[in-house]
Amino acid sequence: RDLLPPDIADELAKLQDQVPPFPSELAFLEIGNSLGSSVDDIFLEIEKQPVASASVAQVHFATLKDGSQVAVKVLRPGVEREIASDVRLLETAGALLERWPEARRLRPREVVAEFARHLEDELDLMREAANASLLRRNFEGSPLLAVPKVYWQLCAPRVMVMERMHGTPVSQVQVLREKGVDIPRLARAGVEIFFTQVFRHGFFHADMHPGNILVATEGPTRGRYVALDFG
Repeated sequence: RDLLPPDIADELAKLQDQVPPFPSELAFLEIGNSLGSSVDDIFLEIEKQPVASASVAQVHFATLKDGSQVAVKVLRPGVEREIASDVRLLETAGALLERWPEARRLRPREVVAEFARHLEDELDLMREAANASLLRRNFEGSPLLAVPKVYWQLCAPRVMVMERMHGTPVSQVQVLREKGVDIPRLARAGVEIFFTQVFRHGFFHADMHPGNILVATEGPTRGRYVALDFG
C-alpha cells in the first residue's frame, strides 16, 4: 500500500482470500479422487461454503471422524492451464518490454522465467505440506509463531488437510487492539520471527501477506502469530 493508490490496493487484496469460489461439488469430487475415498468416508462433516478462496486454491473447514478440526485446501480445477496461459502472456509482454531501452536493464524475460519456475512448485500441495511441516518443526515450542499440523495421510498433490487455526488477520489492527493484543510487542515479534527464519534457519515464509498471517487472540497461543499457506 506504500506503492499503489488505495482503490487499486483494495482490489488486489481480494486476490489474497476473496476470489469467487468454484463450486463445492467440484472441490468434494477432487478431494475424493485425490484421497481415494468420498468426503463422507473421510470427514464427520465438511462445510460446503469455503472459508477462503484465492487465485490457486480454496479452503473448506471440516471435522475428522475423531473430532479433530481441520482445514482442507483444494486446488482450483484447471488452474494449471490458466497459469500456463497467463505465463505465455507475460512472456510476450516481457519480449515487448525488452525493446524499450529503459526496461531492458530490468531483464523482464528473466523475471517471468523465475516467476514461472516457482509457480510450478506452488501447484504441488505435497510440497506445501512439506514446507509447513518443516516450518512447524523449526518453531516447535516457540512463544512467537504457531504453524498448523499437517495430516499427511490426507494429503495429495491437489489436496492438503491441516489443523484448523484460529485468529484475526494481522491487517485488522483495530480489532487486535480491542482484543487486548499488545501491538508494539507484536511488531517486535514479527521482526524477530522473520530474522530467525532468514539468518538462523535459512528457510522462510515467502508469502507473508495479511491473508496468510493471523494473530491468535484466545487460548494458550494468545498473542502469537499464526502462519498459513506454505506454497
